[in-house]
Amino acid sequence: MPKLPRISGQDVIRTLERMGFRQARQRGSHVVMRRGDRGCVIPLHKELAVGTLRGLLRQAGISPDEFIAAIR
Repeated sequence: MPKLPRISGQDVIRTLERMGFRQARQRGSHVVMRRGDRGCVIPLHKELAVGTLRGLLRQAGISPDEFIAAIR
């Protein structure tokens, strides 16, 4: 399993949008992204902890490899 990068919540949102997700709603500093019946909640922090990023990728049904490939 590749090492996940330390990136901001805004960068995660941009990457997920490239992967076909759309922003469903926002409440405070948390954004809900959806694609079909899958979704995830992204905190708008300057830097997400690796465990938080891993958890939201699991929610979204995306492997870390797919996510890292979509960042570039």
